[in-house]
Amino acid sequence: MSSEPRFRVAICGAGIGGLTAALALAKSPDIEVQVYEGAQQLAELGAGIGLFSRPWELIRKLGLDTDLLKCTEIKRVEGPVTAFNYRKSDTPEGIEFYTLVTKGNLMTFHRPDFQNVLLQNMPRSTRIHCAKRLRSYNQRPTGPVELFFEDGTTATCDVLIGADGLKSAVRRSMFIDKARIAQSERKMAEAAECEASIEPVWSGTNAYRALIPAERLNARYPGHRTFTQPTQYLGKDGYVIAYPIAKGKFINFVAFKARHDLENTKFNGPWVSATDSSEVTSMFRTWEPEVQALMDCIDRPLRWAIHIMRPLSTYVHGRVALIGDAAHASPPHQGSGAGQAIEDAFVLATLLAHPSTNRQNLSRALSIFDHVRRPVAHDVHERNRLNGQYFTFHYTNLKPSEELSPEETLKRLRELGEAFTKNWEWAWTTSAEPVVREALRLLNES
Repeated sequence: MSSEPRFRVAICGAGIGGLTAALALAKSPDIEVQVYEGAQQLAELGAGIGLFSRPWELIRKLGLDTDLLKCTEIKRVEGPVTAFNYRKSDTPEGIEFYTLVTKGNLMTFHRPDFQNVLLQNMPRSTRIHCAKRLRSYNQRPTGPVELFFEDGTTATCDVLIGADGLKSAVRRSMFIDKARIAQSERKMAEAAECEASIEPVWSGTNAYRALIPAERLNARYPGHRTFTQPTQYLGKDGYVIAYPIAKGKFINFVAFKARHDLENTKFNGPWVSATDSSEVTSMFRTWEPEVQALMDCIDRPLRWAIHIMRPLSTYVHGRVALIGDAAHASPPHQGSGAGQAIEDAFVLATLLAHPSTNRQNLSRALSIFDHVRRPVAHDVHERNRLNGQYFTFHYTNLKPSEELSPEETLKRLRELGEAFTKNWEWAWTTSAEPVVREALRLLNES
């Protein structure tokens, strides 16, 4: 790096989105990148993540695919492949009714493994600071952006990227600033909208996450199907997803309990907490034996009250941008959170790294990012929400089994499978490349 960089980028948050942005930007030696992480050390929570073809294409472009493939037992397949089996499981005898076939397979990873690959590929010129939790920032029309951390220290940058997750301090500062400006211009409705954009809302759904040792499950239920086939067990107001990770050493387990009538309300209690297994197993006590076996193998699952962001009016303000959950935290029912953060990071880094981008036109690059990415992310948000309703038999034409013949039940279940596939297929039939091309076209025209 030269003594005077083209510009300086600060990234708050060292999760998947923040580290991907740092890695992509670090390919430009004249851009200085500093990452600030609030945690005392870099340690992702031990959950699994999945990537379909759309984000995997970007992983390849970043040169991370070879190292990531070493972390998973799954071999990459480009053609049609079975992704999940679907069962109606909320009765003692389950019904297998649908197989999701995707173009290219779902690549699943243990989240800490994924993070480690990003860190191993990070050049030494990118500095990562732990125990640096942002409190607020200050942005003037000219001059650097000032960062104020909880420990009393400060820093400056030319561009600030908020990759600091659901409870983003960057988002809070951004919309407080925008509300203040709107109030000064007597735009009270706009100010109120900005204030409503600060805090996440509860989706009405809780997720119970656990890693089940494969040995434990095999002792309880020898040859359980989830050793070899990712499976979703669906039922009224809840569902379970389970698949192997960490080269088959664990089964990644998530059970969802939905209260659709409480969507967009306030959740009372901690958003993430270890809980007694009975809190989740009680709901699934009448489900089929395969689900019971999974439930018997969890000890103290982590309960995540799934919070989301209402669609924001913008992801940028001047020389500050939001990516990932800080911008568009969505329900997790298409497993697209990590992929969307990667796409944010790739598109934003492509615009910032472009030779025409400099200190004088940074805000233009960010506004283009907002223009091309926000509609896509908001569409994905709504698709995730709809899948959550499909998977919990909400707004479907299913009725209690005694009211339908077995043939009619199976027919309606298969129609449901076709509906959620159509809603989901963007993840493996579309590419982020048109978004990148449009971003570059707008940049070149500006």
